[in-house]
Amino acid sequence: MRIYNTYSKKKENFIPIETNKVKMYVCGPTVYNYFHLGNARPFLFFDVVRNYFKFLGYETSYVQNITDIDDKIIQKAKEEEKDYSEITNRYINAFYDDLQALNIEFADKNPRATEFISEMIDLIILLLEKDAAYVSNGDVYFSVNKCESYGKLSGKNLDDLQAGIRVEANEQKKNPFDFTLWKKAKENEPAWDSPWGRGRPGWHTECVVMSKHYFGDKFDIHGGGVDLIFPHHENEIAQVVAIDTHPHANFWMHNGFLNIDGNKMSKSLDNFFTTRDILKVYEADVIRFFFLSKHYRSSIDYNKEILDESKSAINRFYEVFKKYPVYENPLLSEISDSDSHGIEEIHNFKKQFISAMDDDFNTAKAIASLFEMSNIVFNQSLDENTQKLAASVIYQLGTVLGFFKNISKNLANKIDDKTEKLIGLLISIRTQAKKDKNFGLADKIREELKSLGFDLRDTSNGTEWTLVK
Repeated sequence: MRIYNTYSKKKENFIPIETNKVKMYVCGPTVYNYFHLGNARPFLFFDVVRNYFKFLGYETSYVQNITDIDDKIIQKAKEEEKDYSEITNRYINAFYDDLQALNIEFADKNPRATEFISEMIDLIILLLEKDAAYVSNGDVYFSVNKCESYGKLSGKNLDDLQAGIRVEANEQKKNPFDFTLWKKAKENEPAWDSPWGRGRPGWHTECVVMSKHYFGDKFDIHGGGVDLIFPHHENEIAQVVAIDTHPHANFWMHNGFLNIDGNKMSKSLDNFFTTRDILKVYEADVIRFFFLSKHYRSSIDYNKEILDESKSAINRFYEVFKKYPVYENPLLSEISDSDSHGIEEIHNFKKQFISAMDDDFNTAKAIASLFEMSNIVFNQSLDENTQKLAASVIYQLGTVLGFFKNISKNLANKIDDKTEKLIGLLISIRTQAKKDKNFGLADKIREELKSLGFDLRDTSNGTEWTLVK
């Protein structure tokens, strides 16, 4: 297996620190809102990474933190006039709900930042002792000039940063790129006692402490979105190097952005769709296919047409399981008296799937091999046992990608193409009726479809429908 390592800027052979064990730490959500579709990408991709390691026989340990104290959380609490913990608990529960809806398995551990305040204070004390940090008016800052390797992960250096990037002026810092380790509390803000007064830790300290707590000084993979390379992961490494002289992860993996209209989908740009809203229109397998049909390091442009294409592609696999519902029984290990040519093709496509995943988790090529295998299922020149084996292998490998977890429910809710076209025709008639101000007819169509289990939603992109029963 070869994995692209952001730290070395090349693919490297993956050799775990401990034989047959993989320790993986992935940055999780800051819980002040529902996570949007761009946020979902790393959650979904690293779920696949873990699945694949398990498929290969590795024992996996997966930790994903939850940032439950932050400026945005405090601002949200002020806006709603609630305690910050009420805000975080609400969105932590929503985070788990949305993960489940996307068929993403929970991490083995989801530590919260507020559970590790004392350990973060201990880390800051150690950095001060190492002369890698300094106190300034109740705040504590890391001194980036003390880290000779600062910028290696991101490919940046301090001279270029100072020349090319505007940084908010802060007279308390010795260098504008020094980052906060401890933040002095303002009036009526959540705060904890420390040697420097009441306050709270900076964002960049929590992942260092949590990864050390669960994995020790070294672990295999640290993951997250490409936006975390700088400054978050760069600042993590700086703290660790100041103490241990080497980065804490052997491999640094980062997924690309989800873009909309050429810009990164983000809450700060207010150009996002929450995952739970998208799931009202598209099922989890469609969203997973949308992301996994591109290489994880590539950026993806959001648009409805691509999601619709993903829906059609997933339906191809559903047709396989309509013919052979192999998910209802244990997978077939081997079938005798089957067409030898077909069996050989199945084995070759399975090898292609594994080869693609071994090459830096190339899910796009892995999915292509599943489509090739689906042709065997519908090849009338091959015997039924061979077709059934192909369906079983598609199911087995598809579950590695997180597909088909709700296959029986999805098949029960499937409608045929003619019915789908008929619904489209009725929606067109309803749209015209609304234009003609024939609201009685428009309402009647909507209510009749609702009684049959089809829920209509009028959006800026037109009327969308969902099968609800």
